[in-house]
Amino acid sequence: MARSAHRVAMRTLGCKVNQVEAETIAAALVGAGVELVPEAEADVVIVTTCTVTGEADHKARKAVRHAHALPQAPVVVVTGCGAAVDDGTLVALGERVVVEADKAAVAGRVATLLGTRLQEPPRPAERTGAGFHIRPMVKVEDGCDNVCAYCIVPRARGVPRSTPLADVVAEVSALRDAGVREIVLTGINVGRYDDGGVRLPALIEAVGTTGNERIRLSSIEPEHVDEALLAAIAATPAFCEHLHVPLQSGADRTLAEMGRRYDASTYAAIVARARDAVPHLALATDVIVGFPGESDADAAETLAFLERVGFAKLHVFRYSARSGTPAAAREDRVAPETIAARAAEVRALGDRMRLAHLRAQVGRALDVLVERAGEGVARDGSRVRFDPALAAPGDRTLLTATGVDEAGFVLGAW
Repeated sequence: MARSAHRVAMRTLGCKVNQVEAETIAAALVGAGVELVPEAEADVVIVTTCTVTGEADHKARKAVRHAHALPQAPVVVVTGCGAAVDDGTLVALGERVVVEADKAAVAGRVATLLGTRLQEPPRPAERTGAGFHIRPMVKVEDGCDNVCAYCIVPRARGVPRSTPLADVVAEVSALRDAGVREIVLTGINVGRYDDGGVRLPALIEAVGTTGNERIRLSSIEPEHVDEALLAAIAATPAFCEHLHVPLQSGADRTLAEMGRRYDASTYAAIVARARDAVPHLALATDVIVGFPGESDADAAETLAFLERVGFAKLHVFRYSARSGTPAAAREDRVAPETIAARAAEVRALGDRMRLAHLRAQVGRALDVLVERAGEGVARDGSRVRFDPALAAPGDRTLLTATGVDEAGFVLGAW
């Protein structure tokens, strides 16, 4: 097969919304005859940036510099949240760096750079072929109006905006028709979904009528896990027994200084209601370690809270100051070595809880969606390994959990 004259590489950093936006750009370019290739072979490298922390900015700059230094001298098109708030830093990284803050304009701009042109907008099913996810994400919301002291995202993304319900249902239905077995509803603050009074619970119920076999949310803020949402989840058989509900800290003083909208006891009550409503619910969360002013007592309070509540998975982040946020201006920063030690302790607890959750699956029948040869994901988010001869990528199969391996996979067998 002849190589395309137009070759593009995608480098995507940050959240799931960035991923789905990058996939949409890629699908539009593929529709115009562009070939997706590794960075070392590309004429254009598209870097979708994250700017949520100072560390995220550092990684974005590193990715742009790396692409710009490749021997074939590609054009580097930078988009994403970092581009939306760029003060000239990104474009100054190289003479072939192009910053495009408008993600909707990226595909057209790249096509122009390559001397080709876009066809009609890509259909949802075009994000399901080679190089795309077996469990595609569907972006239903963008933007956030929370005022968390550590976060720049509201400035980068703007206020909440929702995809019309009819458009979401049409996209999910098209993905179903293309053979997709699971979709992930995602957004920057997905609990703020509101299409003219149609809120997230009604959206979930509507998506549940499309015949898609598995549905899940990427992440949802605690205050949005209310009775209406839990009732919608419980009434939607396709909704997976898994929620990712960010905590950030288990210490009330730290939560208040972060600008979070709950205290630890409120979060614990939300979790208890969710577990009552959804049997076998697996709960994942985010924790920020070393927020300015966090004392040894605060850190110990967080550890105790995490252990008391219990989680299937912890995502642990060392606090990284993001300029332009209130937290970055504080002078009571925690020493880096202290942050590192606390993060290691929280991660060790997370590993123990994760292992306990996986071991609790042994003996249970697991509905597994196969993502690659011999590996798949259960409804609760557990990663499962099995004999590749049992099922092919894209299949759903029912396996019995027989054990847990050293890499943290549940072992499955017929």
